Amino acid sequence: MNAHSLKRPRPFEMDSFGSAVDTSTLEDLHFHRRRPFLVPDHRNHILSRSLHLPRIRTVEALLERGFPYSRKLDAHTACVNALAFSSLEGQFLVSGGDDLDIHFWDLHRESVTPPSFTFRGPRANIFVLKFSANNRFIFSGGADDIVLKFDASSAEKLPESTYRQHEDSIRGIAPHPVQDEVFITGAEDGRLIRHDGRSPSSARIRAQDTIQLTSEVTGVEFHPVMEHIFATSDQSGQVCLRDTRMAFGPLGQRTQEGIVQIYNTKLSRPAIQHLSNPEVSSLVFNRQGTQLSVTMLNYFPTIYNVNDSDPVAVCSAGNLPDGTPIPPGERTYANACTMKHGGFGGPGLDRDTLYLAGSDDFRAYVWALPPPEALAARRKVLSYAEWRAGEHIGVTAFAEHVNGPRCIPVQLDTPRARLAGHHSIVNSVVVHPQMLLAATSGVESRVMLHGAVDSLCGGMKRTPAKVRGLGEPWELDLFEEDDGEDEEDEEASVEEFMERALSIRAQRRTIRMFDGERRSHGHLCRTTVVSLGWTRWPRAGR
Repeated sequence: MNAHSLKRPRPFEMDSFGSAVDTSTLEDLHFHRRRPFLVPDHRNHILSRSLHLPRIRTVEALLERGFPYSRKLDAHTACVNALAFSSLEGQFLVSGGDDLDIHFWDLHRESVTPPSFTFRGPRANIFVLKFSANNRFIFSGGADDIVLKFDASSAEKLPESTYRQHEDSIRGIAPHPVQDEVFITGAEDGRLIRHDGRSPSSARIRAQDTIQLTSEVTGVEFHPVMEHIFATSDQSGQVCLRDTRMAFGPLGQRTQEGIVQIYNTKLSRPAIQHLSNPEVSSLVFNRQGTQLSVTMLNYFPTIYNVNDSDPVAVCSAGNLPDGTPIPPGERTYANACTMKHGGFGGPGLDRDTLYLAGSDDFRAYVWALPPPEALAARRKVLSYAEWRAGEHIGVTAFAEHVNGPRCIPVQLDTPRARLAGHHSIVNSVVVHPQMLLAATSGVESRVMLHGAVDSLCGGMKRTPAKVRGLGEPWELDLFEEDDGEDEEDEEASVEEFMERALSIRAQRRTIRMFDGERRSHGHLCRTTVVSLGWTRWPRAGR
């Protein structure tokens, strides 16, 4: 059975709180700015919230503290670039990176460590890991140009299927929100390819299942509810919402490469005449599918309401969580060195109220998100004449054209929390779908679990707030006391000890390299990002 023979359900949409609402087809949305297709209906939400109000208040009170507790997962021997919680209940976590191992962690075990087992098969650095909709499969992709599909329930830990249709590094894998066998991949060869695992494994991908873009693909995500909608990002900074019914199929039946919305990602500064298009490294939907976050190189995570081309909020960090300004000389959020992946979260709640992202200052950041409609009401939109006439010192706006209107989104400049525990750059952050838990990883071999309470995952300790300074020596504290660690680690063989020692030596070189990279950028988090006195302002390519 081919993806083209799948029955197309009647289009439907979601309200602000995730309740299904029938509506007309999305085809008439083409490039209409601010034409809403998310139809709010709050009645079901009000009834549900009233029934669960005590629980919701308890969860909200716990999340107010951020995630102050943590524990370490030590099994990798190099950078960990990709994390993913399993779908639905989130019982499992997978992690992968430069050591080519995919570790599978069972969070319901009394002792989370060591990993339950390890998948093997990647031949180069792993960049992305995803579970299928019902957790039948785990997909991986990376610098070896291939996509691997593993059977998550099988004792066989080698890939079940291998997909070789790309010719460059895999940057995105988007599993279908309902069907385990269907997924879209995006790579630096500029191709978006739709796959259906029910087709014969020897069958070549047909042209009607491929979109060839003019720029490297950096991210692809299916909408979590509307199964024919997906979002893409590319190196030129373009972020699009697409419809599979218009994007794939015979060329004569395609329309605008499936694009139903183009998001405004060009930046404007008063003192600079041209616009800038930062490279987009990743994107992600919230659980309800009402918002989309875009991670841009040398800028902040930017939040969009899905049906609106202009952003509603920017997650910056000019203040400490208590609201006081960042002290002089102290580093804060920055994204200048590595590919970052953030995530929405609201475990235990009926909607996602948080956004989390990793940073070059060795921390992860947690922002509280006001309701989407409140953010849209608070942002400013100025005509070009108003923009030119006013004094907007230090303000960065979004503009589709040099002489067009300027959108100034809400600045969420006070994060709710800053998560420590890492000794180098944090690249990936994922939030558990149900537990008050987040996982982080980056330019070191350690995965960190962060909890809102200390009883999760076999027990956690309060995380020290201090992080390593640039140039300070680094050592992996494998032998410090850590409740819940498996006692077998204490009986490691000499061979395992020597392997770990070599790994630590390699990590030390990597961390020194990235320390030098951060210094060469002149602490972008302070002089370049917070004040936005850009030293590099690349012109928009479109």
